Amino acid sequence: MSATTTVAETGSLAVNDITAGIDGAAVQKRYVPLERPDLAYTPEVAEATAEAYEKVKDFIPAIEWAALAPLIFAINKVKKERDAVILAHNYMTPDIFHGVADIVGDSLQLAKEAAKTESQVIVQCGVHFMAETSKILSPEKTVLIPDMDAGCSLAESITGADVRKLREANPGVPIITYVNTSADVKAECDICCTSSNAVQVVEAMGTDKVLLIPDQYLAANVNNQTDVDVLTYAGSCEVHERFTAEELRDYRAIDPDVKIIAHPECPPEVVAEADFAGSTSHMIDWVKDNSPEKVMMITECSMADNVASSTPGVNYIRPCNLCPHMKRITLTKILDCLLDMSGEVIVDESVADRARASVERMINLKN
Repeated sequence: MSATTTVAETGSLAVNDITAGIDGAAVQKRYVPLERPDLAYTPEVAEATAEAYEKVKDFIPAIEWAALAPLIFAINKVKKERDAVILAHNYMTPDIFHGVADIVGDSLQLAKEAAKTESQVIVQCGVHFMAETSKILSPEKTVLIPDMDAGCSLAESITGADVRKLREANPGVPIITYVNTSADVKAECDICCTSSNAVQVVEAMGTDKVLLIPDQYLAANVNNQTDVDVLTYAGSCEVHERFTAEELRDYRAIDPDVKIIAHPECPPEVVAEADFAGSTSHMIDWVKDNSPEKVMMITECSMADNVASSTPGVNYIRPCNLCPHMKRITLTKILDCLLDMSGEVIVDESVADRARASVERMINLKN
């Protein structure tokens, strides 16, 4: 295996204002604001949300559900009026994931599935770069995010200007960007990748050296699986970078029977201690296929709550690292977003066209 080389330090933490923003006036012209519904916990609300509560009752107390259920009931009603589809990332809280989501999954999967729907409004329950990706793949649709400040430490670690500097410093080296980046960054790169297909994309470049940005740990983990020299950038996810190999060894010492599965955004020494490493969708598949008695997911901790209802008999040990950005999305904000049609994500057409090309090169890549 080749050595990993760091070629840049972490860049600005500011979201690129050129590629996204709120165009509230334009949205208001197309959609009339709706009155806020009554949020009482009535027998009708209880009956309508009973199926969802069955899936989350182990994580949400009944007394708390009485406050959440009216919001879920209202959202599911209003989204039909708005011809909206709600996307929920695997890291959303269970009330959102099981209560109001129409499509669930990882970021690229959500955007691809949303593009196939006939709904003209997409509500992105995730972080900002995910909403941008949805807009890139569905330019004719209205894409809303319930909280415009729901950012991402990884996506915000690099800008399009940083990519241009990397290209100048590394002429002829293909630049691959993880999908967890802004539209501006995607537009400057040759191709995108996900955590599940990164090795395939790296090797498809047909070169002995590539840049894989911005996640230094994903790049290092890919580097351990290929003979291609994978150059890295010093970005990272603030959730996954906090896990340590020592922490995992301590868990095993306490409970030797626990199976540990980790996300490749974790440091390589953490991945080395795991029984399996893969993307969020691959982690879910691994649990369903292997049905371990006890499993620990080394990723954002809401994911274990969301998977538990579909994997009965599996006991989840939760080392809880929460993403503060994902948790900015709440039922109340989703309802407000739909009532007011606020938080529209706009991507400049020229940026979107180039970013779309990077995503489509990945999608069209032959196995």
